[in-house]
This record gives sequence, structure tokens and C-alpha cells, in this order.
Amino acid sequence: MTDELELLRDWDADAAPLTDSARAKARYRLRNAMARAQHPGAVPSRRHALRLATAAAVAVAATGTAVLITEGGTDKGDRPGRADRVPGTATPRMGNVSAVTVLTGAAARTGAYEKPVAPRGDQFIYSKRIIQETERKTGAVKTYEDVSWDSVDGSKRSLTMELGRVIWEEPLKEGESVWPPREWGKLKKLPTDPEKLIPYIAHGGPSSGSIGDFTAQEWFHAYFMLGELLKWPVLPQGLRPAAYKALALVPGVEAVPGVKDSAGRTGVGISYPESPFAEGKYLIFDPDSYEFLGFRDERTSASGDKTYIQLSHVVEWAIVDRMKQRA
Repeated sequence: MTDELELLRDWDADAAPLTDSARAKARYRLRNAMARAQHPGAVPSRRHALRLATAAAVAVAATGTAVLITEGGTDKGDRPGRADRVPGTATPRMGNVSAVTVLTGAAARTGAYEKPVAPRGDQFIYSKRIIQETERKTGAVKTYEDVSWDSVDGSKRSLTMELGRVIWEEPLKEGESVWPPREWGKLKKLPTDPEKLIPYIAHGGPSSGSIGDFTAQEWFHAYFMLGELLKWPVLPQGLRPAAYKALALVPGVEAVPGVKDSAGRTGVGISYPESPFAEGKYLIFDPDSYEFLGFRDERTSASGDKTYIQLSHVVEWAIVDRMKQRA
């Protein structure tokens, strides 16, 4: 895809290319600015965009083999041959399915199997994620094992990794917060009605506005912030299903059949082509059970001459009492 920072290239065409470290920091600041535009004083989850909703794998981890039957529908994703035009996807081997069907099925599965546990404010959320990255031109593959420890209430330093690089994050300053909120009380205030959750997220609090009057900009912010919410592995009962259903209401979300996950399984990708920041990114679901399988992303190198396809999935997570504790 076109990296977010490539959009800024024309600002100083003669400048030396950014290093990977500088690019990561600049991307973080850019996304913070995007989030603050709708949530003043809030800082989005400090994760590269490729982590969109990967923590949701925790909530929909395989705990059974039931196949859910949901009410179907059609959307822009129901286009024969769509997957053939998407690099990195396999030839479809299942019938076309709509984004609404997949996301509604994922919501039902999550609601049936998720058993939320409220973390204390002084604890950490540990997670380990595997990223398989393939250079498009050469086919060279590298695999990373990224781990992180996020302070629940933000009062302690957090540690995260991005493609093997360690990043230490300082405690939140006075008056500063994060999106999504980590404190259980704040999370429980978020609506579990999808049509109320969307304006709450888009406008930074309770809103009487109708999603029928949303502008394209408001829909983009809602989609982005819903993705940030789904990253967090510990959400109150009913909130994650509501977020999935809310994503299904975003105009333009598409279902792309034949997308491979990091384990080689063929699933259905959910994309949002209306946004340039979401191009080449898919949430991947099992086409029958709607289990969340993983995530597909694309990035360009600092020099702009290489493109990488990334497949990732969360392999484990836990609520722990101290930094670097895993269970």
C-alpha cells in the first residue's frame, strides 16, 4: 500500500529518507493527531496500524466447533473475481459472502465464547504476536515475534515491540488519556448498542446525532477508532460484539474471499477501501465459523522501493502483575 508518510513526501522532496525508527515515531505522532482531532487529550493505542484488531483474536479464540447461521446480505464485497485482483490473495474456494454476514457472525461467536475478566489498574496486559513479512518482489520472508506489556491505567512504563524493535513508552502525563480507555469503569460506560457506539466514538462522548447524517470524515474516524477499540483484549461483556456490529454499519466495508492467513488457512478478509490508510489491510475470518484468524497488512520501506506483505496473529495474552511476566 502507499505508506501514510509517503503522503507527506512532497513537503520536502530533497530530504534524506527516514530511518525505520524515525518513520515509526512519525507515524505514531500522525495517528495521535488523527485521534485527537475527534478525542481531544486522548492518545490512541500505541500500535502500528498493522495491528488493527489483532487482539480481537483473543476474544474469538477457538473454544468450540459450532458453525453459526446468521442472516445474510449483500454489499460491495459480493463481487465475483474480486480476490483475483488483490495481490497476496488466493483463488476463491468458497462462495461470496458479505461483510455484514461475517461481522455479524463474528459478533455472535464472540458473545457466546468471550468471558471478560476485569484487570486492576496496577496490572499489565501481556501479549505475544507473530508477524510473517514477505517482500513482494523477491518473495523473501522474515518472521518476527513481538511481545508487549501495556500498563492498564497508564501509570507505569509500557513496553512494546514493532518488527523486533523495542519501544519503551513513558507513563501518561496529568490530563492525558488513551483510546480506548484502560480503566474498567470507563470501558463500561461505552454503549453496547452499535448505533449509539458509533457516534459516541466519532464525537468523543455521548451524542444525540444520527449515523444517517455522518460525513465521510466522521465514518473514517469511527472506523479507525473502532479498530483501536478492538485491539484491546479485555473488554466488558457485550462491547466487542457491539464493535463488530458497528463495523458492519460503516458504508463501504467489503468482504474479500480467498485471503490467506499467517497459518496458511484460506479465509474471508474484511476491508475498508474508502480509506487510503486502510488499503491492503484485512481482518481475516474463518468463512464458516467466523472465528477471527489474523490480519493482513502492507507497508513500504523507508526508501519507498520495497513493499512488504504482513500476516499476523496473536498467539497468547494474559493479565499479569509485573513487567515481563508472561502468565
